[in-house]
Amino acid sequence: MKIGEVAKLTGLTVKSIRYYHDIGLICAARGENGYREYDEPQIEFLKFINHCRGLGFSLDDCRSLLDLKMNQDRSAEDVKQLAKTHLKIVSDRVKKLKTLESQLKGLIKECRGGHQPDCAILSGLSQDPETP
Repeated sequence: MKIGEVAKLTGLTVKSIRYYHDIGLICAARGENGYREYDEPQIEFLKFINHCRGLGFSLDDCRSLLDLKMNQDRSAEDVKQLAKTHLKIVSDRVKKLKTLESQLKGLIKECRGGHQPDCAILSGLSQDPETP
């Protein structure tokens, strides 16, 4: 199957698929015409990668998960630990985003709006972030 068709089936862009091929995450044979040709297992791997990326896994994590997926002697604990490590990263990001949300809400609340030049948002953004 040609790359354009694969992109439609997997939800990935042609550029992403080519990149995944270039970094060795996926391997496709080249036909006599020089085009990459993908078969069903590679399409499933690409769908798997797309799902992993959608959950925020890094490309290195995707590579590890693919390796684990292909290894029938794998330990489910290895997969679980990788997922737990990723969950910690996601949880830390969520905490940072909640802090950011709170700070932005505070800045917006302090701003009176209107046509006057004084703006609490600009003043707040001009302060050291560590200053209360």
